[in-house]
Amino acid sequence: MSSTRAESRVLWSHLPLRAKVVLYKGHIRSRLTYAAPSWYALCSASQRKRIQAQQNIALRMIVGAERYVLIASDLCNETVEEFIQRITCRMYDIADQGPFEFFRNIAPMHERSLSG
Repeated sequence: MSSTRAESRVLWSHLPLRAKVVLYKGHIRSRLTYAAPSWYALCSASQRKRIQAQQNIALRMIVGAERYVLIASDLCNETVEEFIQRITCRMYDIADQGPFEFFRNIAPMHERSLSG
């Protein structure tokens, strides 16, 4: 059985909502955004929408909601873009505070949006 099919079964299961959200954040979102600080800024607007759509599909499966129902805020879940921005900032902060001088100030000094 493919992992996608197994994930779908878990999300549609009778597990508590909180457990499903933890599984989503720990397994599915991590696969969806793997190494995103390095590639997300290079994505087109349509590619970003497709990534966000995948998150929306998973969240709707978790709560059993119909299509076109916005539930991310109800689950206190950030958008994919907010999540990637947060982990990117954290990555640069860790690099700036780390023991290796050549990693310090690796981020651009000016603010840049994720859109490039």
